[in-house]
Amino acid sequence: MSAAAAARGRVVFVGAGPGMADLITVRGADRLRSAEVVLFDSLADPALRGLAPKARWIDVGKRGRTGVAHGAANERTSAGQAMINALLVKHASEGKRVVRLKGGDPGVFGRLEEELEALAAAGIECEVVPGVSAAMAAAAATQRPLTRRGSGRSVSLATAMTGDAGIQAGHHADTEVFYMAGRQLALLAHRLAEAGWPGGTPACVVSRAGWPDAIATDHTVATLADATALHAGRPTVVTLGAGATPIGTAPPRREHEHEHLAQPREHDRNRPGAPRQTLRARSTTTP
Repeated sequence: MSAAAAARGRVVFVGAGPGMADLITVRGADRLRSAEVVLFDSLADPALRGLAPKARWIDVGKRGRTGVAHGAANERTSAGQAMINALLVKHASEGKRVVRLKGGDPGVFGRLEEELEALAAAGIECEVVPGVSAAMAAAAATQRPLTRRGSGRSVSLATAMTGDAGIQAGHHADTEVFYMAGRQLALLAHRLAEAGWPGGTPACVVSRAGWPDAIATDHTVATLADATALHAGRPTVVTLGAGATPIGTAPPRREHEHEHLAQPREHDRNRPGAPRQTLRARSTTTP
């Protein structure tokens, strides 16, 4: 690093993981300890503050596309993307060691490219430390690998929030994972059917992956909307296809064999494809 670059400070993007503080990587924790300023997302575990207690912590989290107010009590400024970019440039330009702490992995639906572009335009040096993504945490919590030998050779990551374009879905991979899907499950199911996914295709819905109170439920494309009430208001990912199939379960049957799965009867709750809760850990206090 040149003397001029050092004088301008630097920014390190750190993936905090999608849940509890101990999901952060060793390198990420090391960079966080050295920070003087931390710009953090809403989904980052507050316990991570213990790694940098003397740093200035600035809340720049967003819920959906709405910025979260931050700063002093009389400063109710909402942290939109342009403001986040400006804050990164400002503090790094003052010679500070800045950490941009993002939930999950910085490069997966984290607006990383926009922040890198802003810093590059300002001539500020950056580093990116990867993190555990919500898709990986959900797969680990349910013990369902996203790739499967023979049947799961490709994985697609998509977002269920596409702004003015609405929900979009295709059939791009053997396993598809949809982020930010909690409020869109009924519409997502409709779009998946339009894209050609059979109604009996396995779908696993996981909310708050990586936390003690994570919930996972099993569905099919035809019954995906049934998960809405249980996962409402919680960060949610939907895994579809090969990676949603429980280990040891036979491959999905063809569409005509699932014609009665949309409204499973009470005594049929354990039948393959019927909505089924698979994981619900007790809530505990974050250390």
